[in-house]
Amino acid sequence: MRIALLTYSTKPRGGVVHTLALAEAFARAGHAVTVWALARGGDTGFFRPVDAAVDVRLVPVEEVEGETVGERILRSIALLASAFEGSYDVVHAQDCLTANAVGRARGYAGLWRTVHHLDEFTTPELAACHERALVEPASLVCVSEAVAGEVRAGWGRSPAVISNGVAAARFARAAEAGAGEPWRARYGRYVLAVGGIEPRKGTLELVEAMARLPGVPLLVAGGDTLFDYRPYRGEVFARAASLGVEPVVLGPVDDADLPGLVAGAAVFAFPSTKEGFGLAAMEALAAGVPLVTRDLPVLREVFAGAARFADGPEGFAREIAGVLEGTDPDLDPAHATVGRALAAAHTWDAAAEAHLALYRH
Repeated sequence: MRIALLTYSTKPRGGVVHTLALAEAFARAGHAVTVWALARGGDTGFFRPVDAAVDVRLVPVEEVEGETVGERILRSIALLASAFEGSYDVVHAQDCLTANAVGRARGYAGLWRTVHHLDEFTTPELAACHERALVEPASLVCVSEAVAGEVRAGWGRSPAVISNGVAAARFARAAEAGAGEPWRARYGRYVLAVGGIEPRKGTLELVEAMARLPGVPLLVAGGDTLFDYRPYRGEVFARAASLGVEPVVLGPVDDADLPGLVAGAAVFAFPSTKEGFGLAAMEALAAGVPLVTRDLPVLREVFAGAARFADGPEGFAREIAGVLEGTDPDLDPAHATVGRALAAAHTWDAAAEAHLALYRH
């Protein structure tokens, strides 16, 4: 098959990781794959090398001073719509922005769209784009049953459910090779959060939890996004200062360094308020790192039996302390084995074959 996958960014966000891994798995299975993406800030490639068997088409998006988020999104849609070309058997958008672009360029008939999670926008333009990308595409895919249930309840549609894969072996190898040691030597026994500082990632609550764990370092990695979260970041830093918490904000971490950073963590904290699957958390399990995550239906679905669930700053502090102090009865080799096995069971080749079966049907 000739397959086009579209993603809104070249940065290391979950949906972009998903797009590239799926494209490479399609190519391994013998299909012709093209990945289309919007490239901001002068980017000339993705955050990591992409298999040469995958054709990559980047659409440059120049920065416009004073442009609002809504204006930037609409301009991005228009740029991708005007650039998108080629003859494909399958066109599959991985987010609402690229779904709108393809819809504008070719119409929504035959378009596939993956719903990783459901957003809530207050800007009229963004709310309209979000709605169109749920209602108009011919077929929807969700990465968890919980999100599919939200789509069924809210829009009366019946998405297919295909879970994410994970590069489990890559993170397991990093742990086995001691790639986390330099990070531990520098920061000690640290708590790690990946995804940057933004409301959906629950950063403020995590900072308040760390105030109950004095002397424990908090590292925050990642953060590239379309949206301007500076007011929220300001709130987080102000609250941290008032509580005496000094988070180490690493920003985007080089892809080659990420497995070591994850493997070196004493605890992986995942306080997200909204997720579709939790890919970064699954990578932590692959590295054998204890996971403390928010008690959401989707995360219960994905991580039951392999994670510790918490709500609110007090709950997160309690569960993290249980790991650090060794008082958690689940902290035994067998429990870590469960997490590694869960991660290893989610392969990108299996996810690709499930997609291909849907496409053939």
